[in-house]
Amino acid sequence: MSLRTDMALEAAEICLNSGEKISDGVTRTVRGKVFTITEISISDDESGKNIGKGRGRYVTLEADKLSRFSDNYREMVYELCEELKKFIGNKRSVLVAGLGNDDITPDALGPRTAARVMATRHIKSEQVDDVFLNSLNDVSVLLTGVLGTTGIETAEMLKSVADRIKPELVIVIDALASSSFSRLGTSVQICDAGISPGSGVENRRKEISQRTLGIPVVAIGVPTIIDVHTVIESVTGDKPDENMPNMMVTPKNIDSLINHVSGLISTGLNMALQPSLDFEDAAEISNQ
Repeated sequence: MSLRTDMALEAAEICLNSGEKISDGVTRTVRGKVFTITEISISDDESGKNIGKGRGRYVTLEADKLSRFSDNYREMVYELCEELKKFIGNKRSVLVAGLGNDDITPDALGPRTAARVMATRHIKSEQVDDVFLNSLNDVSVLLTGVLGTTGIETAEMLKSVADRIKPELVIVIDALASSSFSRLGTSVQICDAGISPGSGVENRRKEISQRTLGIPVVAIGVPTIIDVHTVIESVTGDKPDENMPNMMVTPKNIDSLINHVSGLISTGLNMALQPSLDFEDAAEISNQ
């Protein structure tokens, strides 16, 4: 089967369901309290070939719905924050980039989330005499736009900015494609293998990864679309007629989804990037 997905967990499931054997170099562990958290670890590129993923860690956090406020929202933020911290480590200088098109709601996750992340890199350069402000890690935020409106490949833009400001880590946030209706708006994927923007909608752009930028890259994404050909193949097991037009489908509550999930991710990210912030402070910043 050739189901299209940006999610490592789905790719592994598709492989298993089709009767293929997954390499011994691919391991899967499950944990979590509020979320169901599944980590797929791929030891090398060769091991990940049959699921179409490169070497790295892919963590998927699944909940019932991310499109509305939950009674255990605080616990969700803390659990997401702890997972993000494992990827960020002790990095004190980070560039956060929101990928996608803010004018197209299913593709607006990146810019709307990044816009709610607290930028602090300029504070020390302004020599602010404040112990708390000077204790903050250096965070820069970039909204990259898309090639069709900027004329610049996102990877080229990030490479230029990274070479100039020299962060220790780049975090990119983008909308993803799923092969399953059940994961639209219910999952968050975090990985350290980089990302190829637009790959889920057959518009693959230049790869953004440690290999291309020269520094570690963490990608955060939420599946917001599924294509009709994938739906047909997943339901019938047969490939659709190649002459049949394809189109992308998104949840009808996509506005609510993008609003709520961008708040969830940005709050967790603000806490992970700035350990001195508590939940209330981080949530207030994300909702400004």
